[in-house]
Amino acid sequence: MNYGIMNSINHGTGTRRADPKLAGTLTDSVLRLIWRENRISRADIAKKIGLSRSTVTEIIKELLLTGLIAEVGDGKSTGGRKPIVLEFQYGARCILGVDVGATHITVLLTDLQGKPLVWRERKHNVVDDPEGTRKIIYEFCDECLSITEHDSTTLLSIGVAVPSPVETGKPDLLSEIVIPAWHGKSDLNLLKDRYNVPVYIDNDANLGALAAFWWGAGKGTNDLVYIKIGHGIGAGYIFRGELYRGGKGLAGEFGHMPIDIYGEECVCGLRGCLTTLVGEHALINRYKVLLGTQPHGYDIDQKINLVDLIDAAMRGELAATRVIQEAADYLGVAISGLSNIINPDKIIIGGSLARVGDLLLKPVQEKVKKTVLVQTEDPVVITMSSLGPDAVVFGAATLALEEAFAKTSFLSNQSHNSEFSSFNPN
Repeated sequence: MNYGIMNSINHGTGTRRADPKLAGTLTDSVLRLIWRENRISRADIAKKIGLSRSTVTEIIKELLLTGLIAEVGDGKSTGGRKPIVLEFQYGARCILGVDVGATHITVLLTDLQGKPLVWRERKHNVVDDPEGTRKIIYEFCDECLSITEHDSTTLLSIGVAVPSPVETGKPDLLSEIVIPAWHGKSDLNLLKDRYNVPVYIDNDANLGALAAFWWGAGKGTNDLVYIKIGHGIGAGYIFRGELYRGGKGLAGEFGHMPIDIYGEECVCGLRGCLTTLVGEHALINRYKVLLGTQPHGYDIDQKINLVDLIDAAMRGELAATRVIQEAADYLGVAISGLSNIINPDKIIIGGSLARVGDLLLKPVQEKVKKTVLVQTEDPVVITMSSLGPDAVVFGAATLALEEAFAKTSFLSNQSHNSEFSSFNPN
């Protein structure tokens, strides 16, 4: 969030409130400041933002009507009358975050501080069942709202993460290459119609990066990369404290970095992409091959999923451990290339595979140390996500929260205007 206001604003004039856009900017800045500080007086608001006390007084009158802030008593006096303390009411509204993964659906209801209120999750074949997926999303959203003090009237906005690239300005379009059964459309605009609130949609790795930046291992780091490894592989980039999406909004397809141009064909049509070596199908296939050549207690034809592989590796099973070590080698090479290009301060590994922890992390760190071009006194920090598999759904809720604070009209009880869009930095 940008808690400042434009340098071009002339705080000394008395006519600045006449421009609705300017008024909105000032109101946004005041509201965000109160949200950040939790408790603050009008005088301190004026001092921190650089507004006259009369302007702050007028803005506070408007904000008190929304129920988002309240007067909660007297503060300490510095010699004159005791100031009235304003407090942000984090529980006044709620946010829904929806994580539509390749093999699961998670819905999270939070307050305006990002505090989880209700959680619903279910394994589901999302890739092949769009209609069933949408039904579960509606069911979970309804449940989350029905079992709390909140309902659709206090819902502020909804953020949705999808396992597909999302082009800026075309939020409902999904990749037919990545999830062909959805025929290129999510139809998540139905969430907007159902709840009459703004809906924002973005790629799951982008939102994992956003969650890491706000709440997780990337907090306090302005340049980071979040790498999500699960069914596929994606990456989200935070540069100078902002989520970077590229010219068309499609940056982050880390899984399609070519590692072996003579390797196996990828779903994207190219050969030897990182996904063909470290993605879920590649890991499971490699595991089955190794199980056929080493002592084990499994039927090689039985159905094995990524959870089985991870569990086996964490038990120390030889074949599973070797698969993870090989994956770490490929991942380390790809991360070295990424580091040489963009030089982030921190790289955070998340997604399903991150559950193996040091089994993956330590060999990746060693590989990068040996192969990265530029060595400095402060090399890139590579770590596991502190939010675990929940990073993406937290990121979806954070997206909705961040966008809500960017647009004052969404914070008014009188203007629950519907909107459906991708997260647009412009």
